[in-house]
Amino acid sequence: MNRPGPLWAAAGTGIQVGAAMVATRYVVDAAGPGSLGFLRYLIGFVCLVPALWLRPWRTIAPRDLVPIGLLGIGQFATLMVLLNYSLQHIPAARASLLFSTFPLMTMILSALLGRERFTPAKVGGSLLTFAGVAIALGGAAMAAQPQHGSVWLGTLAALGSALCGAVCSIFYGPYVARYSALHVTAFAMFVAVLALAGVAASEGFFLAWPHFTGGEIAAIVFIGISSGIGFFLWVYALGNAPPTLVTIFLGLGPVTAALGGTLLLGEPLPVAALLGLACVLAGLWWALKPGAQAD
Repeated sequence: MNRPGPLWAAAGTGIQVGAAMVATRYVVDAAGPGSLGFLRYLIGFVCLVPALWLRPWRTIAPRDLVPIGLLGIGQFATLMVLLNYSLQHIPAARASLLFSTFPLMTMILSALLGRERFTPAKVGGSLLTFAGVAIALGGAAMAAQPQHGSVWLGTLAALGSALCGAVCSIFYGPYVARYSALHVTAFAMFVAVLALAGVAASEGFFLAWPHFTGGEIAAIVFIGISSGIGFFLWVYALGNAPPTLVTIFLGLGPVTAALGGTLLLGEPLPVAALLGLACVLAGLWWALKPGAQAD
């Protein structure tokens, strides 16, 4: 990679995901998961509107409207529903660990589709970041299973969520090159908001407006604004860098969440989180070191 911009964008997305996890833990009990997702991406979309006014609109060809819309639904609505469903059956730490197979799935699918090739740096970096997440989550990922729910359904849903994200990540690139990251982001997020509105409606969101405290409103606004920026950075990175390298940065998410939970929510900081961060950073270095992509 001669241009560091897309990789910095990917790093920003990984950190944003972790920060949003912390804020979501704070507010998740105040609204249903679908309603929270709807508010999250509605605010994110509204934040993109001023940027759209400042840049000439690039009309998206009719033939590309459906694929881009499906990418938005898959990346955010379907992925979120599957991940939330998994949390009803397995512990959150275990779901996070299974979801962190996202980069590995992206790498394998990219290679199978002929879009990337395996290199020792990509394989080693992906495995090391996954190991870092596993260390950071520690024994919580293997905690005893709750009495209710199905461990198999929860496991399949979490892996399905990661697979959904991997597939979508691979196919953003051509559309970003054709139209721009901003326009693809705005349209994909708009379609995702419409899909999540249906989920929110099924939870009764539009029948009785939830009562939020000031702190909860602040958390929702933060989640929404950061998601709008993070979504743009994510699409921009995928349009300008190999998907495997971009998704490796998602390893920063769980570690950021652990550190943020300690600083903002008063949660204990296990030594494992620091060791996990060291492994994630080592994996990123391995995958991105000079000459690594030519291995």
